[in-house]
Amino acid sequence: METRHLQVFTAVYRTRSFTKAAAELFTSQPTISEHMKNLEERLGCRLFDRLGRSISPTPEAELLYPRALAILEELEKLDSFLATASERVCGELVIGAGTIPGAYVLPQLAARFKDRYPEISFEILIGDSSSIIRKIEDHEIYLGVVGTALEKSKVAFTPFGGDELVLAAPADAPIADTIELKELVELDLLSRARGSGTGRNVARYLEQAGVKETDLKIRATLGSSTAIKEAVKSGLGAAFISKTAIRDDLEDGRLKTITVQGLTMHRSFYIATAKKRTLPHHYQVFIDFLRKGPSSSGSSSGRVEH
Repeated sequence: METRHLQVFTAVYRTRSFTKAAAELFTSQPTISEHMKNLEERLGCRLFDRLGRSISPTPEAELLYPRALAILEELEKLDSFLATASERVCGELVIGAGTIPGAYVLPQLAARFKDRYPEISFEILIGDSSSIIRKIEDHEIYLGVVGTALEKSKVAFTPFGGDELVLAAPADAPIADTIELKELVELDLLSRARGSGTGRNVARYLEQAGVKETDLKIRATLGSSTAIKEAVKSGLGAAFISKTAIRDDLEDGRLKTITVQGLTMHRSFYIATAKKRTLPHHYQVFIDFLRKGPSSSGSSSGRVEH
């Protein structure tokens, strides 16, 4: 049985779609269909019922899926074992990342790591922290770097970098540089979705300070920190955002930070891995690289907290 057949099968099973599986595996839908046809002929059974525009896994597919995942994981471990045996660090690192670490932290670290290990390649999948954590729990990826840690999760979280959330506004906005906590309710504000690390942290800090989100004038909820930053610059409203994300805009004088008396928001980034999953060798080497701190891996914000 070909490894590619199993890779295609698990993608189709997980996405419940030949089209989505083709996009995920960077191939065409006819190629996906051909692989599935060959696999079904090889096994002598149907794996998916074609129901118009949708598909449904058969009982045989339900039995095959966990075994196919186990086989693919064992093959990846075998590659890792051979690389370890020859003391080579090589292969692809697929890393899920929250929007801030994915855009502002990991690219620099990836470049430094690749300088050290040229046979490494990277794929960074950017999404909100909740979606990245779900991918790790579902064994779709080994590693994530996120802006929040969830309790009662199958994922282990290790703090590795520091960041600060600040209230940002256009530099020419008629807002004092320092305001009282109660004045927040008078501002037009923008927010991130709750699923993001930034959104979760802001909600937690406001709650601890006794500020109800329902009392705030939220003019828009946006899906990324980049969208928030651009909306703030356009004058749509002020927003709590990562200081790392707006560092250049603060230096250029396009944005300013507003101090809210009695409210300070510090947070960590986290290395996220499945608690009961053994990591391939090159993933473990990269995690060790991250954990060593600024002397070896650096930090885009200039701070690493352990």
